[in-house]
Amino acid sequence: MTGRRRWSTEEILDTAAELLRTSDAESFSVRRLASALGTDSSSLYRHFRNKTELLRAVADRILLAAMDGYRPEGDWKQRVTALALRLREAFGEQPQLAAVWGRYASGGTGSRLVMEELLQALRASGLPDEEIPARYHRVAVLLAALISSEAGLSAVTPKEYEQGMEHFRVAVLGADPERFPTLAHFARDVRPLSADRRAALEEILAAHLAHIEAQIP
Repeated sequence: MTGRRRWSTEEILDTAAELLRTSDAESFSVRRLASALGTDSSSLYRHFRNKTELLRAVADRILLAAMDGYRPEGDWKQRVTALALRLREAFGEQPQLAAVWGRYASGGTGSRLVMEELLQALRASGLPDEEIPARYHRVAVLLAALISSEAGLSAVTPKEYEQGMEHFRVAVLGADPERFPTLAHFARDVRPLSADRRAALEEILAAHLAHIEAQIP
């Protein structure tokens, strides 16, 4: 009698990533993954202790892909910006996994590569060593928030996007000028959150890095 096929860790992660392309972390389950692989959940627990550990491993593969071929260039601010844009692009191709990264983080090799480059860039800025961990934390939180929120927007269907735009137009252009006078004043110039996300990320990050630079002795 032929036993069930034994799946490698990489094959499990490939299938998990594919499932997460069309669903979110909440609806994802080890049981559903096992069904897609034609096996039972217990066989997957030999590779990962729980769902969270599995999701972290999937997110880490995106970080690994983002860092593949990366070579630091320019000054410290250019390095941080280049890193941010690489992460944005990588998670933009798999937006559901950005939410996983933002929520669960990762402790794998991909995560360590990102941390190493960010810490090196901050050290190159001239900041005292004792200030770098705190500065690193603030930059990391900022990047995770911006990238995860953008990826969440890009994951909506065209129908959901159109519905959202209609709600935006009603909320902004239809605002009562007596109750919301400032909103009514700027209504035709206020843009939805989905507009110019890359430019917004670069501008917000640049302002934060300028703030760090101002603190350098």
